Amino acid sequence: MPHDVSLIATIAAGFGLAMVFGLIASNLKMPPLVGYLLAGIMIGPATPGFVADVGLAGQLAEIGVMLLMFGVGLHFSLQDLMAVRRIAVPGAVVQITAATLLGMGVALYWGWPVGGALVFGLCLSVASTVVLLRALEAKGLLKSINGQIAVGWLVVEDLVMVLVLVLLPALAGVLGGAGGPAGEAAGQAAASASDIWQTVGVTLAKVTAFIVLMLVVGRRVLPKALWWVARTGSQELFTLSVVAVAVGVAFGAAKLFDVSFALGAFFAGMMMRESEFSHRAADESLPLRDAFAVLFFVSVGMLFDPAVIWQQPVKLLAVVLIIMLGKTLAAIALVLLFRYPLNTALIVGASLAQIGEFSFILAGMGVALGLMPAEGQSLVLAGALISIAANSALFTVIEPVRRWILARSELARRLEQRDDPLAELPMSTDPKLLSKQVVLVGYGRVGRRIAQALRSEHIPYVVAEQNREIVDALRKEGVPAVSGDAQTPEVLIQAHVARAAMLVIAIPDTVNVRQMVEIARTLNPGIAVVLYSHNEEEANLLRAEALGTVFVSEQELARAMSAHVLQQIAAGVAPGHH
Repeated sequence: MPHDVSLIATIAAGFGLAMVFGLIASNLKMPPLVGYLLAGIMIGPATPGFVADVGLAGQLAEIGVMLLMFGVGLHFSLQDLMAVRRIAVPGAVVQITAATLLGMGVALYWGWPVGGALVFGLCLSVASTVVLLRALEAKGLLKSINGQIAVGWLVVEDLVMVLVLVLLPALAGVLGGAGGPAGEAAGQAAASASDIWQTVGVTLAKVTAFIVLMLVVGRRVLPKALWWVARTGSQELFTLSVVAVAVGVAFGAAKLFDVSFALGAFFAGMMMRESEFSHRAADESLPLRDAFAVLFFVSVGMLFDPAVIWQQPVKLLAVVLIIMLGKTLAAIALVLLFRYPLNTALIVGASLAQIGEFSFILAGMGVALGLMPAEGQSLVLAGALISIAANSALFTVIEPVRRWILARSELARRLEQRDDPLAELPMSTDPKLLSKQVVLVGYGRVGRRIAQALRSEHIPYVVAEQNREIVDALRKEGVPAVSGDAQTPEVLIQAHVARAAMLVIAIPDTVNVRQMVEIARTLNPGIAVVLYSHNEEEANLLRAEALGTVFVSEQELARAMSAHVLQQIAAGVAPGHH
């Protein structure tokens, strides 16, 4: 038996303790990830007993990030990404700036140098990929417009951090970096203004080249490769190809184009989505994604030194407040500024109220370059662990907080009912379209097909959609549409649900459909309701509550295929003939 089994020991201890503590946390009505973090602390260097290999755990966690982002890409089209660019790009840039300034402010107050304060602020400004996606998936929000905005925001943050990580060594000398080999090298290579602009240009060129390569080549090659593998009929070969694409493209993107693993895997998933086997690929990679995502949380716990809690309690409190309050308030204000509903603002704000993998990398680089004291790295890691552990609780209180704010704040009620041209139907809308019409909630892939069928039969309909860009485009096409969250009475009233013949909910949001149906039936007791679900279990719950006619995506596809087969057989068409 080999003597060096550090990899096996790390995996065995990480998974074993994560299972035990995750189960305990779940029984205590806490998120399992709290247990995973505690498991990491138990096998980390800051606690007595067995110490796992921190470096190996970090690399295993990176695989989890790759697989998770690849899975998100499989469900997230380029069209979805472009649909939220108007809020995600300026939102992410302004929020990073605001959080960085807050972090710099407290660091300068503590007497840190400007360079160290800047790095510290940047560490607190960027959210964790894994935490964000796990929280959205747990709440069923990943495919909603709120989830799309949060993911788009995250992609922009990743691009900004890629640029920061490339520029920081070049700017270390200017920012006052000193100490250590990395700091001395940076000081010797103190960049001139032209060198800095050259570095920025090269970085942007590499990122652009990667994106173009994926859009032009990857979009054609990756789906074709998956089809070739699927033709073999081998299950293990199919699974292997999915994992190989996710990890291989992510690694190649990082090595050749200086793009983060997460961003590379995300684009690989988006290109693979063009394949007819994308849903199967998502299902095949799910167990591995979940397993390695657990190791991510374990690795975060391993980096945590509990001593910072009693040694620097005031500074740690300031860090946690910036991460969980400062960033959240900045994001909420920005989303409201773009005229999105309060519910969207609260979800996006909660999504970004934590920090993770980029923060660790940036903090480690800041210390290595002599810019930030080691104390700063400990505070960043402690802030990350606390914010990650508390992030799930934030999502739980979103709806109660929203109701509490609306009940007590006149300003909040005005924001919900503000004078928004897209939140009201135009006065020029033909009254004939607003009687016995279909109110269609959601204009994604399912909603678009339903709208097309209604249009072909000349049945009037009104679209209620949270994505303002989609509403704007529909109005230019002459389609009646309102912007907003359909679980609020104002949006359904604007869609004239009181005079509608039917409410069709074309979003896979089983959490909020109950409230939509309740409001619609209060305004129109005789309205017919149609909704859809992704699986039979959810559909049965919706049917048990008598919410309306429920369609299950896979089940309805099977029924349609069965009906076609029976129709063809009855018509005398023998198998194999046309």
